[in-house]
Amino acid sequence: MNGKNLMMHGPSGNGKTVACKNLFQELQEETDGIEVLYINCWQKNTSFKIMSDMADQLGFKFTHNLKTDELFKLVKQKINKGSAVFCFDEADKIEDFDFLYMLLEEIYRKSIILITNYHQWLINLDPRIKSRLTPDTLEFKSYSMDEIDGILRERISYAFFENVWQEDAVKLIVQKAYGVSDIRAGLYLLKESALIAESSSSKRIGTDHARKAIEKLVEFTIKNSADLEDETRFILTVVKKNPSLKMGELFKLYEKEGGKSVYKTFTRKIAKLAENKFVTLERAIGGSEGNTTIVNYLSTASKKEEKKLTDF
Repeated sequence: MNGKNLMMHGPSGNGKTVACKNLFQELQEETDGIEVLYINCWQKNTSFKIMSDMADQLGFKFTHNLKTDELFKLVKQKINKGSAVFCFDEADKIEDFDFLYMLLEEIYRKSIILITNYHQWLINLDPRIKSRLTPDTLEFKSYSMDEIDGILRERISYAFFENVWQEDAVKLIVQKAYGVSDIRAGLYLLKESALIAESSSSKRIGTDHARKAIEKLVEFTIKNSADLEDETRFILTVVKKNPSLKMGELFKLYEKEGGKSVYKTFTRKIAKLAENKFVTLERAIGGSEGNTTIVNYLSTASKKEEKKLTDF
């Protein structure tokens, strides 16, 4: 008998992946006969790559010369002897969904978990797959200031001696992590502040160390989130000149200005820009044209980010 399928969605850095991995750990520790397969679709974004990764996780060797359907035959033969739970993290990065159709049709006892930052991603899924998947949805909302404060203080209690941190330094890091809506930024700042304090032979971690860590965080974030090739940078320029347009309207303007990507590639690059906080996506439900996505340039982006973007 199949279990339920689930789509987990919400902003980056709020525990979706950790929750899924903890679930998988419990399944491995407390049950027999259930295979758990976690796939990071940022890295494995095609049916072939996904099937190859699954075969590897299931212990099959020397599969590099096999085709997608041959890999799936191996996966199916092993999994159908029992049950399986699949997790596809960063599902919005997947380029083709043949693998998902295969799993839904030919794996007997399974549950499928899809993790994405974007609730609207499911709406745009192929209807043939969506009708077979029919997932429940679970939203992971951004942490509140109090929640971030509690999490970071708990980590401090585990990792540092008592009274090593100055209170103002902790508050500074909590505020920064809340401002970027990413608990991982807070964890990075704790570690980096400690390293900066250590390098200056300081026995306490103060606001000066936290501020230096925050400067490094800005550089680190920009370097990674704005690592945009020419085409993505061009798309951002189109968005900036034409804010608050529907995705389809924006794509037509992009084509008029010389854009060469197909619509699917265009939307994927828009999603990357949204994930890295250069644009925002707003789902408009209903209306004469049905459900649509409104794309806006994130005007609150810092001047430093804008300058860095033009430097690539």
